[in-house]
Amino acid sequence: MFKTRFAAMRATFKQDTWVKPFMAKYRQLLYLVLFLGFMTLFCGSALMFTSGYLISKSASQPENIMLVYIPIVLTRAFGIGRPAFRYVERLTSHNWVLKMTSDMRVKLYRAMEQDAVFFKGKYKTGDILAVLAEDIDHIQNLYLRTIFPTLISWGIYFVVIVLLGFFSIPFALLMLLMLAVVAILMPLFSILINGARMYQQKTARNGLYDKLTDAVLGVGDWLFSGRKSDFIASYEASEAAVREDDAAIKRFNRTRDFLVQLCFGAITIVVLFWTSAVFKGDHGGAANWIGAFTLAIFPLIDAFAPIPEAASELTIYEDSVKRMNALPAVEAATEENPELDVLKNQAFQELTLEDVTFSYQPDGKVVLKQFNLTISPGEKLAILGKSGAGKSTIGKLIRGDISPNQGTVLLNGVPTNALKDQIANWVGVMNQSPYLFNTSVLNNVRLGNIHATDEEVKAALYQVGLGEMIEKLPAGFDTMVEEAGGRFSGGERQRLALARILLQNTPIVLLDEPTVGLDPITEQTLLDTLFEVLKDKTIIWITHHLQGVDQMNQVLFIEDGGIEMTGSPSELLANNARYQMLYRLDRGE
Repeated sequence: MFKTRFAAMRATFKQDTWVKPFMAKYRQLLYLVLFLGFMTLFCGSALMFTSGYLISKSASQPENIMLVYIPIVLTRAFGIGRPAFRYVERLTSHNWVLKMTSDMRVKLYRAMEQDAVFFKGKYKTGDILAVLAEDIDHIQNLYLRTIFPTLISWGIYFVVIVLLGFFSIPFALLMLLMLAVVAILMPLFSILINGARMYQQKTARNGLYDKLTDAVLGVGDWLFSGRKSDFIASYEASEAAVREDDAAIKRFNRTRDFLVQLCFGAITIVVLFWTSAVFKGDHGGAANWIGAFTLAIFPLIDAFAPIPEAASELTIYEDSVKRMNALPAVEAATEENPELDVLKNQAFQELTLEDVTFSYQPDGKVVLKQFNLTISPGEKLAILGKSGAGKSTIGKLIRGDISPNQGTVLLNGVPTNALKDQIANWVGVMNQSPYLFNTSVLNNVRLGNIHATDEEVKAALYQVGLGEMIEKLPAGFDTMVEEAGGRFSGGERQRLALARILLQNTPIVLLDEPTVGLDPITEQTLLDTLFEVLKDKTIIWITHHLQGVDQMNQVLFIEDGGIEMTGSPSELLANNARYQMLYRLDRGE
C-alpha cells in the first residue's frame, strides 16, 4: 500500500503540466529562495552556537577580551543575518510563488476561454469553483509550506551531519538516525495516516461546492417543491461530516506535534551528554563547547517541525494537480498571422460556409452535412429549424468557437477559427441571456468598447430606448445593475446588450434567439428596435418561430443537417405550402 500510494503520487507530479513549466521559467529565483531559506536557518543555529560558546567562555573569566572578541563579532553578525535573511527570503519566496500562481491563473482562464463553448457541458459549476477557490491556493501552499521548507530542512540536515562527523562519526550516525525520525519517518507516517483524511476532507468540501452551487442555481425549485428543510438537513449532514474529518485531523496533528517535540527533547539530552563526555576539562577549557552545541539544537526545531504537517498535505496537492491537468490544454502563444493584418484593413465582403460537416462527437449525430451558405454585406438572414437542427451550431462556426469536421467557414477568405480574438472586430453576438455584471450601467455597456466615452455610451443607450428611463433613476447612468442584471427586466437586459453591440460596431451581428422568454408585446417591441438600430448591419438571426421574420431579406429552414427550404419571406409565404403551415401555426391559426 505504501509503495502504491507513493508511486501514484510520483506519477501525478511527474505528468504535471501546470507547475513544472513555471518552475523552469523562474528557476533562478527558485534557487535564490532555497539559498536564502538555508541561510536563515543556518544563521539561527550559528547564532545560538556562538552565543552558547560566548556565554561559557565569558563565565570562565578570560584573561584578555580578545579571547571572546571573535565570538562577539560572530554573534552580532549571525544575529543581524538571521532576520535579514528571513525578511529577504520571505519577500523572494512570496514573489516567486505569486509570479507562479499569477501565470497559472492566466493559464486557467485561457483554458476556460478556449473551451468555453463546451465548458458547462464538461465541468460542473462546483468543480470550477473548487479550482478557482482552492486548487490554485493549494499549489501556492505546496511550495510555501511543503517544498521550500522540506528542501531547506534537508539541506540543514545534511550540513549538521557532516559537521558532526568532524567531531565524531559514531555520534554523527546517531544524529542521522534521530533526526531521520523527524525529517523522514514522521512525514511518511503523516502522509499515510493524515493524508488520507485530508484527501477525504477535500473531496467532501468539493462535494459541498457542488451541492451548494446546485442548490443556489435551483433555489426557486427547492422552495416551490416545499423541500427547503430537506435540502438544509442534507447539507448540514454533509457539513457535519467535513467538521468531523477536520476534528480528526487536528487531533492527529496535536499528537504528532507533541511526539516531534519529544524527539527534539531527546536529541537535546543526547547532545548534552555527548558534549559533556567529549569536551572534558576545567571550567575554562573545552567545556565551553557544551553550551554551544546544546543551544544550537533549538533553532533546528523551526527547520524540522513543520515538515510532517506539510508532508501530509501532499495528497490534497496531488488532487489539485490532477484536477488542473484534466483541464483543456492551452495553446502556446503564437505570432500574429500576417494574413490577419491585411484583414484588419478590409471591409466585410463575404461570409461563406463551404461543404461544412460537423458533429459534436466523432461517432455522434451529424448536425450539419455538406452545408453551404453565403452571406453578403447588408444581408438580413433568418435561420429557422427544430431544436437540435443545428441553428446555434452555425452561429458557433461563424464565430470560430468550433471548427468544422470537414469544409471551411471563411470570412473574407480567412477561416473564422483562425481569427481567434479578432473575430470580435467582425461579429457581435446577442444571445438568449446576456450577462450583466454587478457594476454601473455605464460600465456594463462599455464592455462593448472599453475606449468609448461616457457620451458615446449614453448615446447608445438612447438609441436602444433606455436613455430617458435610466437618466431618471436616482443614480442615473451610474445605477448599479445588481448581480446578473437583477435591477432590470428581461427586455431591458436585452436592450443593454444591444447597446453593447452598437458600441462594438461590428459589420456582422449574430442574434441567437434573443427574445426567448419575453412576452409577445415586449418581444415585438425589442425586435422593432433591433432591426431599426441595426439596419446598416449584416444580421444573422437564429430563431425558432416566425414573429418578425417578415423584416428579413432571406429565410433559411434547416432540417436533417441541410437546407430544407430557402427564399424571401414573401416568396415562401406565397409559394411554399410547408412555410404557409408553419406561418399559421406560429400565429395560432
